[in-house]
Amino acid sequence: MNLVESLEKSLTPNAKIPVLQPGDTVRVHQRIVEGERERIQVFQGTVIRLRKGGANASFTVRRIATNNIGVERTYLLHSPRIEKVEVLKHAKVRRAQLYYFRKLMGKSARLKERLAVRPTVAKVVAPVATPVAVQSVETPAV
Repeated sequence: MNLVESLEKSLTPNAKIPVLQPGDTVRVHQRIVEGERERIQVFQGTVIRLRKGGANASFTVRRIATNNIGVERTYLLHSPRIEKVEVLKHAKVRRAQLYYFRKLMGKSARLKERLAVRPTVAKVVAPVATPVAVQSVETPAV
């Protein structure tokens, strides 16, 4: 067996990363080392691309910074530098790669929100009640 294949099989799924889909709005907490100091930097944006590749799996997050400048970051899925990923919203998209999202600005760059779990309509069956005898009570007329 190849060394690379054995390494990929030994990788366990990163528990800090939930199941991601294109169109999800996520908040990525990344550990950054500056000299001797270490801090956590948060990057919030929309997932525009997912690449599956075993140990090389990655996802790209895009957000609009100041002055309408788009910023994209690509993260390795199994990176030890990723502290956690929070999924804030799910959007309804019909593409696997949202490259067209780069051309959109302002209100046109919004995606419709998708409900995560559809509510199921359960049939409610009322229990059959046995008839209860009602006694009439007469009140005296005054």
